[in-house]
Amino acid sequence: MEHIAANLARVREAIASAAASAGRHPQEIKLIAVSKTHPIEAIETALRAGQTLFAESTVQDALTKIPHFQNRGLEWHLVGYLQSNKAKFIPGNFAWTHSLDSMKLAQRLSCLAQDKHVIVNTLIEINITRDPKKHGVAPDQLFPLLDRLSRENLPGIELRGLMGIGPYPAAKTEMRAAFAAVRKLRDDAVRRFALSHFTELSMGMSGDYTEAIMEGATMVRIGTAIFGERDHSK
Repeated sequence: MEHIAANLARVREAIASAAASAGRHPQEIKLIAVSKTHPIEAIETALRAGQTLFAESTVQDALTKIPHFQNRGLEWHLVGYLQSNKAKFIPGNFAWTHSLDSMKLAQRLSCLAQDKHVIVNTLIEINITRDPKKHGVAPDQLFPLLDRLSRENLPGIELRGLMGIGPYPAAKTEMRAAFAAVRKLRDDAVRRFALSHFTELSMGMSGDYTEAIMEGATMVRIGTAIFGERDHSK
């Protein structure tokens, strides 16, 4: 566990360096530690090192950890695919979900959030590479989805931006081109739909977060570079 604090320091330094290269302030970029498959002890170590933003990929794994850290100032993000039947666990447990991909899911989250009297910050996942193995909305389907969302009042969810997964492994130029395409989609959406809070770009993981920051990422989702290799048996 002792490596986690040192890894966090290295990642923070790399974020600051990438931000400086892009003419940005490091404070613009939220570091989200992806703790999937890692034990509570690893999260405790990261928390002692000053990390408060954490993410899980599956609801069931998250629910074994979140109660342990109640009232300790942690902010939880769901970054993996969200099945409709698991949506009931989002309000009250997660402050953010990064994987909205349908009108049906938006409607369900809205109803559930209203029932709990909370707001869920929501990012629309874009399948920017059009990879059939990945989830998310195709780039050309974003505006039709936003059009429906803007016409239907959905209290309880706040549309905050986009999430995208870049091609990996890939050349840095290819990574940056994919992230730039996500940024352009967000910028175009803001202009077209007058979305004042649609500012976030969740882009970049352990292998490509510096490229994502160069292209405007406001959130980076880092697991392996902080916690080490995950247990693939889980």
